[in-house]
Amino acid sequence: MNARVDHLVIVADNLEQGAQWCEATLGAQPVTGGRHALMGTHNRLLAIGSERFPDSYLEIIAIDPEAPRLVHAVARTTLIEMVRWGLVNCGLNPGDLVAAQRDTPAGLLKWRITVRDDGAMACGGALPTLIEWQGAHPCQRLPPSTVALRALTLRGLPAQAVGVLKLPAVQSTGRVPREPALSATFDTSRGAVMLDAWT
Repeated sequence: MNARVDHLVIVADNLEQGAQWCEATLGAQPVTGGRHALMGTHNRLLAIGSERFPDSYLEIIAIDPEAPRLVHAVARTTLIEMVRWGLVNCGLNPGDLVAAQRDTPAGLLKWRITVRDDGAMACGGALPTLIEWQGAHPCQRLPPSTVALRALTLRGLPAQAVGVLKLPAVQSTGRVPREPALSATFDTSRGAVMLDAWT
């Protein structure tokens, strides 16, 4: 296995709006994450790990003035350079590796992440960003929640890229017109909730 789903990203106009959306939609309140000095953003986090998607979380990030929406997935790997080059060899541009860190109430988190210079998301948004944690993972510090990621579908990844990523429990299909690049289904105290990422 080369990579796992690490977290899903929801953007909001501000963190209060994102937290209210999370409570209204998923029935759970996210906790304070921290600030990303490199990106000029801050976040709140919610554990969504399940048997199929262990140690995964939802990140609500304040960067976009529009209403909260699912925008992207991030895949965790301990082999970030190998997986990145595998994607490059498929003809994709996953971005360059950037070292980042942020302070949290529980201590410093450090990671390496792929970031494209142009900010674009490859494969219509279906290609996950890659992340490699150095030390503690945020899920080790998150309180349990009543929200669990049940299913994740990526649409539009080339078959060769699917083979490089080897994301367990993720369904990958070809891109179909009028279908989102990314769909996530959550089990919540309010029942199943499905979110789509349109590009």
